[in-house]
Amino acid sequence: MTLIAIFFPFISFLFRGKILTGIICLILQLSLIGWIPAAIWAVCSLQNSRANKRTAKILKSMRK
Repeated sequence: MTLIAIFFPFISFLFRGKILTGIICLILQLSLIGWIPAAIWAVCSLQNSRANKRTAKILKSMRK
């Protein structure tokens, strides 16, 4: 999924159900200069999403 976020940033957002964010990222990605910030944004967002899932899983197991 990280490779998709680097090479096709807008698809990374679409796969995770963030349609509006994916469209904004696609607009940014259409310019050659905007490709790098779009890829960085997609990778950071993916890592943040994974961290949030990990945290939720840890909190859920602590409550038991």
